[in-house]
Amino acid sequence: MENMPKAVELDDFDRRIIAALVDDGRMTVTDLAAQVGLSKTPCQVRLKRLQETGVIRGFRAIVDPAKLGMDHIAFTEVKLSDTREAALGEFNAAVRRIPEVEECHMLASNFDYLLKVRTADIRRYRIVLGEKISALPHVASTSTFVAMETVLEAGHKRVSRKS
Repeated sequence: MENMPKAVELDDFDRRIIAALVDDGRMTVTDLAAQVGLSKTPCQVRLKRLQETGVIRGFRAIVDPAKLGMDHIAFTEVKLSDTREAALGEFNAAVRRIPEVEECHMLASNFDYLLKVRTADIRRYRIVLGEKISALPHVASTSTFVAMETVLEAGHKRVSRKS
């Protein structure tokens, strides 16, 4: 895999900057600098480098899906009929266009992909599964697991401060 991104060398200050921003992405650079033990200018330089190298890919609001009426989560196993590179590329491009799919992971397993799908309820999930996911290129079969409770979710996990 020639296109795999290379890891960026990070020191303790970089890790502290990342951890602080994971906790509060809206803090000012002045507050960030004070929290990590740097003056403002070196902190800004490091922050800019972390953004330019793609370590920090962006900032976003973390919303409560239940308050938006979107608290139904299903995990969908997808098995493809063709796993050659072209077929995988077609599937990957098409699954990115389904707004209800929050995450998509290719796995080394007895199935090919695991999707995290968020909808308002099981009826809406059934429509998404039947009309969108099952219609994706090269889908041979699917299997669904419905989440009963979310214990830990992306966006709420702390970043390790160690390398």
